[in-house]
Amino acid sequence: MTKKNAIDSLKESIRLLEIRQAEEGKILKEQLKITHESFKLVNLIKNSLKDITGSVELKNNLFGTVISIVSGFLTRKVMAGPKSNPIMKILGAMMQFGITTVIARNSEMIMNFMDNLIDKLFHPEKKEAPEAEV
Repeated sequence: MTKKNAIDSLKESIRLLEIRQAEEGKILKEQLKITHESFKLVNLIKNSLKDITGSVELKNNLFGTVISIVSGFLTRKVMAGPKSNPIMKILGAMMQFGITTVIARNSEMIMNFMDNLIDKLFHPEKKEAPEAEV
């Protein structure tokens, strides 16, 4: 009698383990599909762009870097035009380096100034008219 109970108990345990294995197999396949989708090039690029646009610190650093490079480039173009002599080209390159460095170091202050300027332009403070006394 105990052999039969042990065999039945063992068969029941095997059946439960097979059910569990089938469920875990389904979960594993679903996770594999999700992982495969996330590693597609389009999704990698999309997720990277979401991370970049979501990070305030990265935006500030990127903004500061771009502004410093563009302003330095424009300074060089103004100082040394397309047909200027070699001395003016050297001076232009030095000015570009100097302005790029100054703006890169003070990008946070420049951004705060720009934010305040934009706020003042688009959201001017309205002065309240004095109320008439009765």
